[in-house]
Order: sequence, then structure tokens, then C-alpha cells
Amino acid sequence: MSTTTPSRGSTGHDSAARDAETRRSKDEASTRRRRRLLVGYLPMVLLAGFFLFPVIFMFVSSLKPDAQILGDIGSPQAFLPVGDISLQNYSDVFDRVPVGRFLFNSVLVTTCIVGLGLIVNSMCGFALSRLEWSGRKVLLTVVIATLIVPFETIAIPMVYWVSKLPTLVFENNVPMYDFGWLNSYHVQIIPFIANAFSIFLFTQYFSTIPKSLDEAARIDGAGWFTIYRRIIVPLAGPAFATVAILTFLPAWNQYLWPLMVVQQESLRPVMVGMQYFFQLNTAWGEVMAYTSLITLPVLVMFLAFQRAFVSSIASSGVKG
Repeated sequence: MSTTTPSRGSTGHDSAARDAETRRSKDEASTRRRRRLLVGYLPMVLLAGFFLFPVIFMFVSSLKPDAQILGDIGSPQAFLPVGDISLQNYSDVFDRVPVGRFLFNSVLVTTCIVGLGLIVNSMCGFALSRLEWSGRKVLLTVVIATLIVPFETIAIPMVYWVSKLPTLVFENNVPMYDFGWLNSYHVQIIPFIANAFSIFLFTQYFSTIPKSLDEAARIDGAGWFTIYRRIIVPLAGPAFATVAILTFLPAWNQYLWPLMVVQQESLRPVMVGMQYFFQLNTAWGEVMAYTSLITLPVLVMFLAFQRAFVSSIASSGVKG
């Protein structure tokens, strides 16, 4: 019985066919991968473009005179830097309002609210989640219930109370007590340090950290503040980043409260400065230039901390 041995030519032909089939399979897999990426990213790109349209319109319009802004509305030129482009609107903004002072006030107030809020709210969350004491669940329920109360409903009573609170003033370098927090920095900061949502978020996140760490630290002689500072805080980075981001935007965008409690121009934040432009004749170019100036710090902060923003939200969503 004889056997047939495949020739060297047929073996090479089969190898070439297999290589061609492998390349064809890789090309098909690559094509499918690109299609999936296109299908996945295209809606996100379109959605991002949709939300960017107002920002683009704002920056572009800040470079145009009022007549051109109104004339370009309704056409694609409204989103293009064409025509009579200049920085005159920005120069007029600095002539009309003290932009530098407003920015300084907003940065100071926002930094204090975020920084002090992280300390106070995280300590409250630690006490509600890690310590065993009677009534803590009831107190947490009350804290959460305050979230349904709109700020506008308590704004007037808050104005009354802050106008009656004692304060320290200096007359001829002599400290004296007076009453009323109006027209001050602390009236814009202290009422917003404690935040119900931040306390709830910290409480939920701290509850996911094993309490065996507390027990081990207590055996080693650590106190509760040491446990909070040396154990809980380092493990709760995503929660702190999330609270900082969610606190920054409302603090930066405050308008109603400063408008009610601050009458001195030197103490007003950037949002209250918007009312300077809506008087007898609205200068839309200057409005767009001013809004561009006060939006730029927010965009810079987001771009600088974009990775921390995404990772903190994702981590908090998983662990919270």
C-alpha cells in the first residue's frame, strides 16, 4: 500500500493561503473594532458639540460689536470669528466694572467654602458613619430631609438672622463688638460651609471602609481624631475630590445671596457684577466678554483636574 507525500509546492501554497486568511480575519476584526468605536464615540461627540455651542457662541461673540452679534444670529456666522473682530469689548468691560476685584472676591469666597466645607462635612460624615451613639440615624435622616427645602424659602429668614449676629469690628485699632454680618466676607462663607449633601456623601463613602481598621487602631491606642486623620482621610480621596468639585460650582455661581447681603461694590463676587451690564441699553458684546472672563477660571480648573474629576465620580459611583 503506497502513501502520497505532499509536494513542497503544495505546502507553500497552503501556507500562503493560511497567511492570507489570517490577514483577512485581522482586517475584518479591525474593521469591526473601528465600527464599534465610531458607533460608540459619534453620539458622544455630537452631544459634546451640542453642549459646546453656547460656549463657542459666547467666546466668538465677545470679539464682535453689538450690531454684528445681532446680525449674525440665525446664521452659522454666529459661531465663527469673522467680520469686525477685536478685543474692544474686553477693554470696555474693565472700564465699566472692577473685574479684578470681583474675581478676587469670588476666588476667596469659593476657596474658603470648599476648604472649610471639606473639613467640617467630612468630620460630620465620620461621626455619623464610624461612631456609635444614640440618635445618629435620626440626625442623618433630618440632615437628608433638609435637601428638599429650597434655598429661596429660607433666604429671607437667613438675612434676618445674620443681621442680628454679633461681629468683631475695629475702631481706631480698638476691638469692639457690633451686630450684623451684612457687607462682609464671612456672611458669604459661613452659611454655606455645612452642606447636607456633602455630609450624606461622606457618610455613605465612609460606611464602605471596613470598621476593623478602627478597631485595630483603637487597640494601638489611637484616638478617634487620629483614626479620622491617619486612616479614613487617606482612604477617602475620591469622596473628597467629588465633594470639592460639587461644592465649587455652586459657590462660584452664587448670585441671590450676595445680592441680598452685600451692598458694597468692593465685596461683591463675579455673578453680582452681571447686573452692571443690564441697564438702559444692554451691551451684548460686553456681556459676552464678561461671561467669558468669569467662565475661563472654571474651564481651566476642569481641564487641570479632568482626570481627578472623572476618576472621583467613577469611584464614588462604584463605592457609594
